Amino acid sequence: MEDKKALVVFEGKNIRRTWFNDGWWFVAVDIIWALTDSKDPSGYLKDMRRRDESFKEGWGQIATPP
Repeated sequence: MEDKKALVVFEGKNIRRTWFNDGWWFVAVDIIWALTDSKDPSGYLKDMRRRDESFKEGWGQIATPP
């Protein structure tokens, strides 16, 4: 993979991604922003973790970009 970090455009919105372990990893906040048009995607994600116990449990396994 030549370009390990690249933006992908989804419905006119830039989604950050990086290549790691033979696969693309996307920034969750960017995806939430693109799919929901939320004014505060970080807050939206925080609310999702608070409401859904199974989502919150697995959150520690999700890497956040530097």
